Amino acid sequence: MILDGLTDPRNFGALLRTAEAVGVRYVVIPKDRSVEITPTVVKASAGAAQHLKVVKVTNIRRAIAQLKEYGFWIVGLEPESRESVYDRTFPSRLAIVLGSEGKGVRPIILRECDFSVSIPMLGKVGSLNVGVAGAVFLYELLRQSRSVDDKDIGAE
Repeated sequence: MILDGLTDPRNFGALLRTAEAVGVRYVVIPKDRSVEITPTVVKASAGAAQHLKVVKVTNIRRAIAQLKEYGFWIVGLEPESRESVYDRTFPSRLAIVLGSEGKGVRPIILRECDFSVSIPMLGKVGSLNVGVAGAVFLYELLRQSRSVDDKDIGAE
């Protein structure tokens, strides 16, 4: 999971808690202009922050390029994307990019993503809190991975 400019410690903690719950092992955050692991973050994460490897990088674009070299696909969560998180089957080697609370994923970072997806919104509110949006996306990824595992078991 890559967090592009997240600044709210409670959102960060909530995302760490959800990420740990679904099996994410690494979280990438920028060194500057981003929330760090603080007591508030640890508390909001219910201790999950201690079970994840949080990596600070000086340049998110370079981190994405390196992940691509290691065979990862990069997907950005973008409210304007025409493709929903439910419309795509995701590869197993995937890094998801979530943006800041107010501005979302920066355009320069979105351009580095292999594709972007959105969460369908049927009401009058145009977006979700980043902690909630991240949780929806992470649990869709978990659902898909379990579905693949179930199919593999049935094939034996």
